Amino acid sequence: MSRFERFLTVWVALCIVAGVGLGHLFPGVFQAVGGAEVANVNLPVAALIWLMIIPMLMKVDFGAMRQVGRHWRGIGVTLFINWAVKPFSMAALGAVFIGYLFRPYLPAGEINSYIAGLILLAAAPCTAMVFVWSNLTRGEPHFTLSQVAVNDAIMIVAFAPIVGLLLGLSAITVPWATLMLSVGLYIVVPVVLAQVLRTMLLKQGGDAALQRVLGRIGPVSLTALLATLVLLFGFQGEQIISQPAIIALLAVPILIQVYFNAGLAYFLNRATGEAHCVAGPSALIGASNFFELAVAAAISLFGFSSGAALATVVGVLIEVPVMLTVVAIVNRSKGWYERGAAVQRVAARCAPPITR
Repeated sequence: MSRFERFLTVWVALCIVAGVGLGHLFPGVFQAVGGAEVANVNLPVAALIWLMIIPMLMKVDFGAMRQVGRHWRGIGVTLFINWAVKPFSMAALGAVFIGYLFRPYLPAGEINSYIAGLILLAAAPCTAMVFVWSNLTRGEPHFTLSQVAVNDAIMIVAFAPIVGLLLGLSAITVPWATLMLSVGLYIVVPVVLAQVLRTMLLKQGGDAALQRVLGRIGPVSLTALLATLVLLFGFQGEQIISQPAIIALLAVPILIQVYFNAGLAYFLNRATGEAHCVAGPSALIGASNFFELAVAAAISLFGFSSGAALATVVGVLIEVPVMLTVVAIVNRSKGWYERGAAVQRVAARCAPPITR
């Protein structure tokens, strides 16, 4: 993790302050940016989202899906958490905390929008920062790569139906045309472009050329993310200034969701006998979110100044510090994990025979 990435939370906080201040000083500029739309998609933000996502997706080798069978336990657990548990648990947490417990303290007209933002945040598994988390837990790199590739392939076809289903259950009108356009713009097209660029670089100069280009454009992703946050908070500024407790209240279900899903994935991997080097990244992939996509979809579906956009931005704000605590828990519990009966049984069965 670079120094810039280690202090991502600091930069996010500074962008929040800058966005709120600039939005208050230059409201006309932000209104003009917000009005640059085609089919409910904001063009400046779409460009920034592409700058965020494409460099990250260039790291994904879809050929790694051939290795799925090597770590079938971890793959199965992570897919179960990402697609059968996390979106639905977040919808439930949003309904309980935002729709019921915290309702008296939140703007009445934004309750459903906040819940929608939380659902969007949970419906897309992380595809980029998990490589950092996996490295910090000494995770098996082939597992991490194959898991990300599988998740991206599933996300292309599953993101819109899951979001549409859960938004429908939350009594929110689903703008299907905008949702499908968001999937095309922020998943399908970036995946295709990223893989075309990846293939060209590999043909021209091999992995060295790819890594060289990734090293140069890597900071572009985070810079685009921070620029997007300045725009978002330029629109959200007045609401945040008038009700700063909203950020803390929205963080509660996000925090619970992260620790619940990470813990469940970790325990299930231990119960199935998966190695710790797979269980660590499995837990982290199960808990983290593709917040770049969530922010983009929230803006497209509900607008810059919506509660949904704010909820996804809160996810960005707490992602790095929270995931670092999960990394610490995974690393410190390695001894306990490897004392599991199923882990020891599988390890003994897979160990090479002793020759005399």
